[in-house]
This record gives sequence, structure tokens and C-alpha cells, in this order.
Amino acid sequence: MKSVVLGLLAETSLHPGAGQTAGVIDLPVAREAATCYPVIVGSSLKGALRERAEQVWGRENEKVYEIFGRQEAAGAVAVTDARLLLLPVRSLNGHYKWVTCPYLLERYQRDMELAGLSITLPGLPGLLSGSAAAEGQGRLFLEELSFDIVTADMDGLARAIIPLVRHQTVRHRLSGSLVVVNDDEFAYFARYGLQVNARNVLNDETKTSENLWYEETLPPDSLFYALVMARPGKEQAVDDLVRLFVERPYLQVGGNETVGQGWCAVSCLTAGGERQ
Repeated sequence: MKSVVLGLLAETSLHPGAGQTAGVIDLPVAREAATCYPVIVGSSLKGALRERAEQVWGRENEKVYEIFGRQEAAGAVAVTDARLLLLPVRSLNGHYKWVTCPYLLERYQRDMELAGLSITLPGLPGLLSGSAAAEGQGRLFLEELSFDIVTADMDGLARAIIPLVRHQTVRHRLSGSLVVVNDDEFAYFARYGLQVNARNVLNDETKTSENLWYEETLPPDSLFYALVMARPGKEQAVDDLVRLFVERPYLQVGGNETVGQGWCAVSCLTAGGERQ
């Protein structure tokens, strides 16, 4: 089974929407049911990939139908949900920290094995409530919470994540900004640490509000990854998909494209270890 892992580093705010709700936030981001972690669902990501293919090859190109399917026939590839790996969180110890947790790292390793890739995650110290693995000593402040720093060498963890990151400059500063907190405390940041924007529709003549709503977004520099797997006998489709990002390695996902949201830098990692 040929596959490719797509690393998606948010360049702008992301709004992978979940539809309208009756809660305080009118338009929340999509979340996994069990964990409440933000997610870009596979159908949305596949639609974004198809739109990119149509832009490059043409809407009626036969290759688009072969890879992504028709109404009466399945396509050549399976696209998984794009899963969260690193979440930027505000910090008094710096402009922000990239926060993850042991469960996300474990799932990342399992997903890479499914794609036929092997990564080595370093052993991390046991994290109790109120502690965080990071470089340095003393106290770490994330949002309104504080943590005792459990000093750890983050270079090994950074090397396992770097293939998902397109930009060389970002890769260089990754290890110094990584923080690992326990699963429960990461769940708090994933639920309550996202930005909520107020948006409005004004009457053209009176400039009074006609519709005020609140929507949730993921911050720039959020890191997701997804697997694209070829169906048996359709291995060429994966190579064709990777070539979409050779000249312009960017993809728009989620809503609010016209206000500049949803742009991600794409890194493609194949089973041969090739990064494109």
C-alpha cells in the first residue's frame, strides 16, 4: 500500500468548521468526539485536495476523476482526517510555545507506522499535573496556568516532527519552543485556548449591526498531519498527488478563504523517506 504523509503547518488562522451551534460560539471548529481535539475532517481535506487538483489540471481533467472519484465510482486514494500534533499556546516565557502531549505523540507514531514510515520518539519523563517537559529550568507560564519545568532534551522529539514542517527557519527553532504537558492539561488548551473572533454584518446605509456572530479559529503555526493512501493497483495516484505541491507547496483548507484563512504550508513525506 503506497502512501504519503502530508504535514500541514498553518500559515494563517484556520477555521475547519463544524457547522452552526446553539452555544456561545456560533461557529466552532470541528473536533474529535472522544477527545475534543480540533481536527480537519477527511472529507473536508479531500475536497481541498480535489480543488487544488482542479486548479492545476482543469476541472474536467480525467486525472481528477481517477484520483478523487465520481458520484458513481470511488477514487484511487483514501484521505484520513488531518490530526493535530502541535498547538501554539501563549506564554509569558516567550511569544508562544508549541504544546503537545504523550497521547498525540503516541498516535503520531502509530499513524506513521500505518503509512510505512519509521520514527523514533525519545523517552520523556513522567508528567504529573502542573509539570511540563521543556528546555530550561524554573516555571513555565502557558495562558493562565503555570508549570514546573521538567528539563528534557527536545532535540530528539524535534527530529521526529521536523519532516512535517516545510520551512527551514521554522525547523531551526522547533526544539527550543516544544513543550509536552500531560494529556489532561493539553485537553484544557485544546478546548479553551483557541481564538474566538466576533464578526458582523452592517447595514450599508445606517451602519448598524444586522447580524453579529462568533467563530472559533486555530492560530497560525498549528501543525496537523494526514495520510493519503492509494487503493490496490492505484499507486501512481499518490505520486500524481505529491506533484501538485512541487512548484507551490500550499493548500487552502476550511472556511473563510476570502478573508485569508485556511492557508497551510504542505510537506510530503513518502515511505522511502523522501521529503518534497
